[in-house]
Amino acid sequence: MSTGATLDLTETRLFIGGKWIPSGTGATLPVINPATGEAIAHVSDGSVQDGAAALDAACAAQDAWAATPARDRADILARTYQGIIDRRDEFARLIVDEMGKPWAEAQSEVDYGAGFFRWFAESAGRIHTEGQFGVEPGSNYHMAVSKRPVGPSLLITPWNFPLAMGARKIAPALAAGCTTILKPAAQTPLTSLLLAQVLQEAGVPAGVMNVVATSNSRDLIGGIMSDERTRKISFTGSTEVGRVLLAQAAQNVMNTSMELGGNAPLIVFDDADLDTAIEGAYLAKLRNGGQSCVAANRIYVQAGIAPEFTKRFTERLAAVNVGNGHEPSTGLGPLIDDKQRATVHNLVTDAVAKGATCLTGGQVIDGPGYYYQPTVLTNIPTNANIREEEIFGPVAAIYTFDTEEEAIVEANATPYGLASYIFTQDLGRALRVADAIDAGMTGINRGLISNPAAPFGGTKQSGLGREGGIEGLEAYQETKYTGIQL
Repeated sequence: MSTGATLDLTETRLFIGGKWIPSGTGATLPVINPATGEAIAHVSDGSVQDGAAALDAACAAQDAWAATPARDRADILARTYQGIIDRRDEFARLIVDEMGKPWAEAQSEVDYGAGFFRWFAESAGRIHTEGQFGVEPGSNYHMAVSKRPVGPSLLITPWNFPLAMGARKIAPALAAGCTTILKPAAQTPLTSLLLAQVLQEAGVPAGVMNVVATSNSRDLIGGIMSDERTRKISFTGSTEVGRVLLAQAAQNVMNTSMELGGNAPLIVFDDADLDTAIEGAYLAKLRNGGQSCVAANRIYVQAGIAPEFTKRFTERLAAVNVGNGHEPSTGLGPLIDDKQRATVHNLVTDAVAKGATCLTGGQVIDGPGYYYQPTVLTNIPTNANIREEEIFGPVAAIYTFDTEEEAIVEANATPYGLASYIFTQDLGRALRVADAIDAGMTGINRGLISNPAAPFGGTKQSGLGREGGIEGLEAYQETKYTGIQL
């Protein structure tokens, strides 16, 4: 699975106003392959002035794009979907190279990301058929309610799903008639730049979609957000950064969507099908190497099956082959960088130092790249940092509980509320517990819940708004009411 051809064909410049241009300063930033620790490309490092130019382009294109018939916008999104599918292996190679996930997972991400363009292509054509028209109930004048695009939107994506996170924001924004500025993570800009190429080939007009990678996110984002022409920000990342962006957005009363941190509980009851629970927990924990906001951060197993579950789950993780994502046998790739690996390792060593038991793993893997052993911890003390912090790595923290009520209390004992998982064969219990857990999403007897047709988002400090589903389109729309006296 050679990567050279893909890199040779991938743009490394900024995409602004329908043109590929270098940074105004001429600076570049390296893209590091986490499997080797070596640079595989250098992309243009956008400046504050480049961000302003991207906003100018988005604003210049906004009125014409909003006036473009929804069916025409839908056709462009449909062509984008097909363009991604046609270049599936190219996208997968880039994802493996700049993010590190295994090949099969990278291909799955391509399919998932492409699915947002298909879903919102199907949704775009219905925008102007879903309004309301009727008579005011206390008088004789008519009321018309319709949807309008929010306007130029700043989209900020993380590194862990380089294609899917951009697709989940760009597709509904374009479907709704909004122009966009995408600021991808500095670690993984190549996939976003290839996506811009596909969108351009699909017929997206100049200025409707702009991409500015940068090593100076704070100043570039601050400059765009301080301009009152920017009408929306959609951010996926940490709660800490989300709070800062919300404060900045308040200055211009900007529309916001925030998909922030998680601390997902996964609950396995005594009556669960053990094979289903183990595979579901494996997927919820190890997908993307645990570098996912919806990863199972706390695994609670009812006491009756805890020994058997823990034994088999530990064996499952210990058997995972760790290596370069391009190797067919690889089940777990590297972490994104050495800083993230150190963060994960510090959580493990802190827990063990305070009395936790490490059943497998727990060590940095020597050699090139940022590899870490798949790890299982039990007997974790209440003062261990891993109980409160998002792990974002291949470390499974297992706890036991006795009663359903205890499981619910433990699941809700966090300021976060993004995802949760329940394994049980009792439908009544499944629905009862799902209703009691304060989280935006719950998987019942499955460890993968993300879907373009479903609303994705959380409660509490896990964010505001939803992406995907009908709600994902509404996030880029304003409601307009017109009173008509006939």
